[in-house]
Formats: sequence, structure tokens, C-alpha cells
Amino acid sequence: MRPAGGRGDIPCADCPPLDSLGGMTWLPADFVHPVRVPLPGGAHHLRPIRESDAPMDYPAVMGSRERLFGIFGPAWGWPSETMTAEANRVDLARHEREIAAHESFNYVLLDRAETAVRGCVYIDPPERAGADAEISWWVVDELVGSEVEQALDALVPQWIAADWPFRRPRFLGREISWQDWLALPGVRGA
Repeated sequence: MRPAGGRGDIPCADCPPLDSLGGMTWLPADFVHPVRVPLPGGAHHLRPIRESDAPMDYPAVMGSRERLFGIFGPAWGWPSETMTAEANRVDLARHEREIAAHESFNYVLLDRAETAVRGCVYIDPPERAGADAEISWWVVDELVGSEVEQALDALVPQWIAADWPFRRPRFLGREISWQDWLALPGVRGA
């Protein structure tokens, strides 16, 4: 769950122009986003997050809150110590709308039966100059260092290269530290 704002609402100089509705056209008009992405081994998969995932998402986020805030807090202020289940539900509803509009994407990492959120992958328009997409991801605390985390770490860059139209994706917290990312210039003065 990525919070509102802080995700590149301003287009970059190298990105396509704004469409007539004022939204970003950072993806081709005919792009169809993947709806299910299996991790190797078949026990977990990614799919677009839904508002209805909130009862599973909230405990996953809050159960890993300290570590997640250490990663995402300086950039996004998320997840706050006081985030409520209702605020999380509202945020997931916003994510679901953004996915439908192709404004940004939040993929939830689920077990095979979709009974537990195990992490998330965010694919966003660039907030900082020099990329055409910014991608980040996390797993719940209990999966840190596990085969599942290793599989996700290997899968995400390959999946982005194979199934997404980006020429210059930036993998936040992976190929560039969050601290170095925060020091980059914003797109068009963002």
C-alpha cells in the first residue's frame, strides 16, 4: 500500500505529453497490464490489489510497520504508526482506481489460496528525473531473507523488462538507495 501523493503526478521532460483529460500518458493507450504473475515454484503470485484485500493487507503492513517505515517513511511517510484499518481500506480503493485508470500500479503478493498478503510491488510514474517508471517492493517481516523474497527480487526486474513498455525503469531501494533517490532532482521541479 503506497500512500496518496508522492508518486510522480508531474510528467518528466522525456515522457509522453499529457492527454486531453489532464492525466498522464506514461503508458501506451493500448497497454494491457498483467493480471496474474506467478512466482517461481507456484506457491505465490502477484495480482493488482483491490479494496477487498484490505482485511488481509492491514495486518501485513502493520505487522511489518517498523521495517517498512524505515524503508518508505523518509520518502512517503508510510506506514504511519497511527494508520487505521479504515484509512488502509480507503487507500486500497484509491489504488484500485489508479490501476483501472493506468495512473499507477500496486500488485499484491499473495499465497496460492489468496488468504494472506505477503508483500507488494509498486509501479509508478517517475517522481524523480532520469527514469520513465519507478518500481519498489517489499515482503512481510517473516519472509525477509526467505526463498520467497529472493524469488520476488529476481522476478520483478525480469517481469518489468518482459511485460512493461519502460525503457528506463528505476528500481528504488535496489539499484539506487532511497537516500540517493531523494537527492535526485524532481521531474519538472516536483
